[in-house]
Amino acid sequence: MSEQDKTLFQKIIDREIPGTIVHEDEHCVAFRDVNPGAPTHILLVPRKPIPRLCDSEPADQQLLGHMMLVAPKIAADEGFGEAFRLVVNNGAEAGQSVFHLHLHILAGRPLAWPPG
Repeated sequence: MSEQDKTLFQKIIDREIPGTIVHEDEHCVAFRDVNPGAPTHILLVPRKPIPRLCDSEPADQQLLGHMMLVAPKIAADEGFGEAFRLVVNNGAEAGQSVFHLHLHILAGRPLAWPPG
């Protein structure tokens, strides 16, 4: 991937720009959102640059499952146990602004339904 093709999130993962990282492993990195929608708002991003969830492939199944298991661990580490929400925006019309798949981990206040 060329430098100009890197997403903002890839640049954070590669430590080219700063981010407050709260978790990382060989598959994904989690960091605090700079424009939080809740008192705790963490973005969990795969190291593999998948633009949108609908761009994932069968080969990504293990990675996606890993992220779903890491998210509750991060929420627990942040002190929220079972009281958190996961959000995936798929495409611009769904609110996605960075085209590198990511899970929003939201916690720290009551979260209403429906969310949108």
